[in-house]
This record gives sequence, structure tokens and C-alpha cells, in this order.
Amino acid sequence: MQVNEKHIKQLKQGNSGIQKMVFEGLFSTMFRVCLRYIVKTDEAEDCVMKGFLKAFQQMERFEYHGEDSFKFWLKRIMVNEALMALRKLNNFNMVALDQTPEVSFDDDALQQIEANYLYDAITLLPTGYRTVLNMFVVEGYSHQEIAETLGISESTSKTQLAKAKAKLKQVITQKQYGYGNT
Repeated sequence: MQVNEKHIKQLKQGNSGIQKMVFEGLFSTMFRVCLRYIVKTDEAEDCVMKGFLKAFQQMERFEYHGEDSFKFWLKRIMVNEALMALRKLNNFNMVALDQTPEVSFDDDALQQIEANYLYDAITLLPTGYRTVLNMFVVEGYSHQEIAETLGISESTSKTQLAKAKAKLKQVITQKQYGYGNT
């Protein structure tokens, strides 16, 4: 769903009909955003609900910069809601290591993996790994931004990303071929 300037004006006025239309039009997209961080469906739904509520309450802060600007703004709110939920659950198992090898992926192998298969593999990652991987790879945060958002060091962010890649490679190998290191 595209949210245009007319919609934004109506949202800022608190128009409940437009709020409902935006909610219904973007719910599934925003649910998938939250589900990348919070793997339990009911908790991800809670994040989405809180995110939409927060967005509608803070519409005066939003500045329209084109059709996709609202979607990006809303997505950022959803990511923040998911991160807050993770903090409440105290599920960040992050450990800084001084030396972590860089892990690379074979691009051909990754292209052969279906999106659902990859999603399933990512959900098997520990919360800390999954969070940093999502923030860096999917959301495009820098390690500095991740560190500031999560209250960790940049080196911890880099370590978690490297560990996430290594674990993801291991999980994918185990799922594809039925073997791998554990």
C-alpha cells in the first residue's frame, strides 16, 4: 500500500478510517519486519500493534518526503518496538571476541536457497546473532548504529554478525545435506 500526502494529512488529523486503511494495508509487511526479530507470532503481533499505535500517536513528527517515506518511517518504528521487546525478554546473548574470522558465503549457493528456507534458518539463530544480522543485512544499519541502539560495542556488533554468518552457514549446511558441525 502506498501512503500519499493526502493520507498523511488525514492521519495527522486523527482520521480513524484512514488509520484503519493504513493498518490493514501495511499490517502484513510490518508483521514480517517484527517477526524477523521476534520469532514468536503472538509477541510479533504485539510489536506491530504497539508500533502502529505509536506511529498514529506521533504523526505530527512525520514529514512527508515521497510515497515510500511513511513506509520507511513506520518500518523504523517497528524495528525499534521489536528491539524494545527483545530487551524486555533479556534475550541478548552477545559476547565480544577479539578475533573472529570473517565468513563469506558462496553467492551461487545462496541464490539457490528459497526465501522461506532462509527465513527458517535465520529463526534458528540465537537472538543476539539474529538481531545484529537483521539490523546490518536487512535494515542497513552500520555497526556504530547497531552498537548505539543495542548498547553494545562496535566490536561486539561485528563479532555477532560474524558468528551469525558462521552459524547460518552451519544451519543451512545441516538442513541441505543433513550434516555439519554443531
